[in-house]
Amino acid sequence: MKELWQRNCVIARAGNERRQAPRTKSQGKGVCSTDYSYEPRTREANVLCQQVLRSATGMAANYRAAGRSRSKAEFVAKMGVVIEEADETVFWLEMLADSGLVRPQKLDKLQSEANELLAIFAASRRTARD
Repeated sequence: MKELWQRNCVIARAGNERRQAPRTKSQGKGVCSTDYSYEPRTREANVLCQQVLRSATGMAANYRAAGRSRSKAEFVAKMGVVIEEADETVFWLEMLADSGLVRPQKLDKLQSEANELLAIFAASRRTARD
């Protein structure tokens, strides 16, 4: 586990291209960065960080699947799953911040990115439904 946390989990902004931003930011490769130097030393921290990693990569996989939808209805349904995963990621980040295991300042950028992705995905789904 130590090797995993030497990279530390972060949803990183990957460029300024707005049309590519949601996909790039949500991809699994955008989940890890060396910008943060936190290594969990407790079982609780490890569990919470693993949950963040799982939900963030689930969001990326489902967003990719939504891009391959065969119909508008299928796209809307898959975006619903993406939104659920994004919301779960936000939840686990809040739990991590509230736990006191990580200083909230270290998670500010990460939480901001996760909330931004959630808003983008929700807007995309609303637009597709209309």
